Amino acid sequence: MTDAQRPPRPPMPPAPPPPPRAGAPTSEATQPISPQTMVMPSAPSAPPRTGAPPRPPSAPPAPPAGHRPAAPPPMRMAAKSRVSPGSPTLAQLVKEAFDKGFSDIHVGVGETPRFRNRGEIDTTEYPVTDENTFFSWLGEVLSDQEIQRFKDTLDFDGAAQYDFARVRINIFDSIRGPGMVMRLIPMKILTMEQLNLPPVFKDICHYHKGLILVTGPTGSGKSTTMAAMIDYINKEMPKHIITIEDPVEFVHQSRKALIKQREVGIHTLKFDNALKASLREDPDIILVGEMRDKETISTALKAAQTGHLVIGTLHTNSAVKTIERILNLYDPAEQEPVRISVAEALVAVIAQGLCRTTDGKRAAFHEILLNTDAIRDYLRRGDLDEVEAMVPRCTFDGMCTMNQSLYQLYEAGRITEETALEMSPKPNEMAQILRGRV
Repeated sequence: MTDAQRPPRPPMPPAPPPPPRAGAPTSEATQPISPQTMVMPSAPSAPPRTGAPPRPPSAPPAPPAGHRPAAPPPMRMAAKSRVSPGSPTLAQLVKEAFDKGFSDIHVGVGETPRFRNRGEIDTTEYPVTDENTFFSWLGEVLSDQEIQRFKDTLDFDGAAQYDFARVRINIFDSIRGPGMVMRLIPMKILTMEQLNLPPVFKDICHYHKGLILVTGPTGSGKSTTMAAMIDYINKEMPKHIITIEDPVEFVHQSRKALIKQREVGIHTLKFDNALKASLREDPDIILVGEMRDKETISTALKAAQTGHLVIGTLHTNSAVKTIERILNLYDPAEQEPVRISVAEALVAVIAQGLCRTTDGKRAAFHEILLNTDAIRDYLRRGDLDEVEAMVPRCTFDGMCTMNQSLYQLYEAGRITEETALEMSPKPNEMAQILRGRV
């Protein structure tokens, strides 16, 4: 019996290995991948169970088993294929706007893309933007972290760089869904001559210290004017220029001057912090992209009084209103010393606007206030009405009102009478000037 039992025992150990090997060809993919079959060789029913039912649940926990292998590619393509048919990429929109000379691009969920064409909004034939299209556009210019930041805060400011232009970006949420406005900034910086700026702008750039304010509403060309001034200094003077902007718009290359450009949110946290730090960075000229608050203005005044030339912007419509705006940021008890500081530090206030010209382009018109000795005395005393009355009488110094600037454009044939009246801050006075009564 022992001899009879020994033969069956040898065949029995080899017998278990063959069944798994024989089953391996039928489910060859499952045998190397599933280590569970190696742990459970004692159960002969394991091979059939590992062959079909258990494997799908182990690979895809949530999706259905049948569609698991083909699911990932279609899902990725769906995000892009859901873009409305015929919708362009964001780069194509920017290129079209650049080629046609438009200044802004407006896109948003539930709206068709539109362009700002020399002050007016032009509609397009593109389809209505859906949410997937919009976020695919965001993916072209923002990182995943920046997109998440927008989703968290519902606001975003930034800039993007193309080969032909820089773009300033603002993203926001609205009742229809998220929207975005892109301001096109040319790579080429126009000179003062190309912009037809008055000669007094060059004289202002030669000051060694003081405060220059370029003011005007959004889209009035302030950044272009300041870029032309910085470019002129860069070509002509061996100075150290620090710019603090939100975001950086025109990018300058150091030439005769050394230029350092800082962007709020990337290279510094606040305008005021960067402005205070710049005083320890041996600057000759400091450009502040926007003087938003009392702290920034106070620091700018101190910098202008300690031997630096500070160039900044405010959103005001006239030179006198600019001084009023600065004073109104302070408490009544503080206004007297601030007014004296402004009177001592101010070099010039340039209020600017843009109007459509007869050749389909746009031209800048200005109100220019220079801080002469007479103006300084009126500022110290707070006689702002006298300051406003002096500006039109001091054209020999380079000053002018907006009406005088508009009339020069009209006389040169660059704008029509209707445009002059429409853009004038004082249309009744403008009408009298046009009729030769003033």
